[in-house]
Amino acid sequence: MALITWSDGLSVKVRQFDDQHKKLVEMVNQLHDGMKAGKGSQVLGDILKSLISYTQTHFAAEEQLMRTHNYPDFEAHKKEHNALVMQVLDLQKQLQGGKPVLTQNVMNFLRDWLTKHIQGDDKKYGPFFNGKGVA
Repeated sequence: MALITWSDGLSVKVRQFDDQHKKLVEMVNQLHDGMKAGKGSQVLGDILKSLISYTQTHFAAEEQLMRTHNYPDFEAHKKEHNALVMQVLDLQKQLQGGKPVLTQNVMNFLRDWLTKHIQGDDKKYGPFFNGKGVA
């Protein structure tokens, strides 16, 4: 069973970002699957690396559209993105430095951050972008 199941409740009503969010959900679920198979520590490094790369692409796309349409909460939203990137980079640094990183804690952190961010901050931009003709 997946840790996060995509549902319409996670949709921000902007297809591009829903598709990207589904990919992020898939990455968290891959970590969960690896952990359930007893391989959490083996897959954690690769998943963090993929997550860092993909979030940069995703966040850049969101932020570009926000700048293009003068999204009023742009600065606060960008600050949330930056905070996640810093936390994930710190986790990666700990892992690369040989410090034990508990896969369960990382997985719960990513699950909680992703669902709260999508359902909170990201849901706010859906109607704004829809009103600008972005679907």
